[in-house]
Amino acid sequence: MGNFPEQFLTLERVSAHHPAGSKKRLLEAAGALLAGAVEGLEPGQVFERLLERERLGSTGMGQGIALPHARMAGVERAVGTLIQLDKGIDFDAIDGQPVDLVFALLVPEQATGEHLDILAGLARLFSDPAFASRLREAEDAAGLLAAFQHPPPPPPT
Repeated sequence: MGNFPEQFLTLERVSAHHPAGSKKRLLEAAGALLAGAVEGLEPGQVFERLLERERLGSTGMGQGIALPHARMAGVERAVGTLIQLDKGIDFDAIDGQPVDLVFALLVPEQATGEHLDILAGLARLFSDPAFASRLREAEDAAGLLAAFQHPPPPPPT
């Protein structure tokens, strides 16, 4: 699964066919899923941090994909959640396209280098149209997790 930490993404934090109809609802859902991975975190706290980051500029990277992320005190290791939306939502993405695949990330407050490495790895993965297509075709959470854990090989350079 790339160079991601162990337990970075688990089945409990994968959601297929999610009904969120707005950026706010999506970030609330991501906050709830991520908070469940870290003892003592409240979904509302995580939502606020994700929202704070979005106010600095949209994490919608184009091609229907967003990578919302935040650093938080109390988080010991990077954790992620993968959400496949029922239908695309407006995310103020760089290309103006609606977003239907979201990977939200929570990292320790001090993890600047690791945070950037993980984000870069996710951006690389998600910018591969074959990878994104496999995620969009997944029928359920288990299929989404499998597609994430076994990405297609990178195209030859």
